[in-house]
Amino acid sequence: MATRHGCERIRLDLHKRDVIRGFARRSATSIGNFWADLVRTTLYVLLPICVVLALFFVLEGVPQTLLGSVTVSTLEGARQTIAFGPVASQEAIKMLGTNGGGFFNVNSAHPFENPNALTNFVQMLAIFALGAGLTNMFGRMVGRERQGWAIFSAMALLFLIGTGVAYWSEAHANPLITALGADPSAGNMEGKETRFGIIGSALFATVTTDASCGAVNSMHESFLPLGGMVPLLNIMLGEIIFGGVGSGLYGFLLFAIIAVFMAGLMVGRTPEYLGKKIEAREIKMTMLAVLCLPLVMLGFTALAVVVSPGLSALSASGPHGFTEALYAYTSAAGNNGSAFGGLTANTFWNVTLGIGMMAGRFFVIIPVLAIAGAMAAKKTATPTPGTFPTDTGLFIALVTGVILIVGGLTFLPALALGPIVEHLAMLGGTLF
Repeated sequence: MATRHGCERIRLDLHKRDVIRGFARRSATSIGNFWADLVRTTLYVLLPICVVLALFFVLEGVPQTLLGSVTVSTLEGARQTIAFGPVASQEAIKMLGTNGGGFFNVNSAHPFENPNALTNFVQMLAIFALGAGLTNMFGRMVGRERQGWAIFSAMALLFLIGTGVAYWSEAHANPLITALGADPSAGNMEGKETRFGIIGSALFATVTTDASCGAVNSMHESFLPLGGMVPLLNIMLGEIIFGGVGSGLYGFLLFAIIAVFMAGLMVGRTPEYLGKKIEAREIKMTMLAVLCLPLVMLGFTALAVVVSPGLSALSASGPHGFTEALYAYTSAAGNNGSAFGGLTANTFWNVTLGIGMMAGRFFVIIPVLAIAGAMAAKKTATPTPGTFPTDTGLFIALVTGVILIVGGLTFLPALALGPIVEHLAMLGGTLF
């Protein structure tokens, strides 16, 4: 099941090469052959890496067997049936293909999926591996390797900010639990595996939501409000911080187009990216893609918290219940798959989440492919002294600022109703 879904995601994300060709080609009439890319990616990238990853997981104790279960005697003498299966091979494609669907219900918190700190680190590395590598691939294909490093640097900066906030939040104990007499020195360990601790859990939560993965080794709903806000905001931004296999890169390029457009407005000249002029059509398609996700995330959340079928599925009320609903639609539209675990799905949620998933996938990739086609047909202009460089620290700062400003203006009101007000209430020693 996980393998099939992982390949589905790869098929969707293979459009990344078409998008890159759109920026790399000049006066072209096409942006590549999708099926050729599918075969190459499967045979030459996914398969060999997954074989190595699966063998490593087996070495570390992850089961790889065709047995469905095994019955054993416990220390107390009782009989217990333990689920087994080809877990190692599923874990490999689950992480490398940023699918995230766990073999067991508790996903990477299960000891058969993620036995120790080393496998935890390798799984995070696998989540980021292809998404991060595509930045260099982009630079090489457009003939400007420094451009790829500039994109990588901007993504890395946002990743470090998110990781720092998540760890800082979770390193603090829950003041309400501390008031009951619990030892605050361990930080907030609720919902976390002791073999990973706060660092491994906060880092995993940030990585899996920076990419469109959704695998979890801890319960995001058990994070403190600001710690839980980091995974939520990562998905809201479109999972562009390294991101899914291809989807992160083309999501980032949308913000790069906005950044150079703003730079062009500030200096009074036609914006350019990689020597190609950014015109009205590209900006319209960019805004269509960028606005699609918040429309689905916020629109369905607003509906869910005012109708009975939506409210009846929430396990909490007040700001935390609102965050449950917001996270569900954000994860669905962002094609992430992780969840604030308290939501009980019913017909209303199944239907609306399904619509959100479809819109989040296709209503973004279609305008992105339109941009790629338009860019491929353009000629490359010779750089002039007035050309805005997009491979320097100034561009990194500009595009990072654009991402944070656009994300803040779009989602801050919703975040203020959920995790932010919950954080303030928790500091006051009360909950709504």
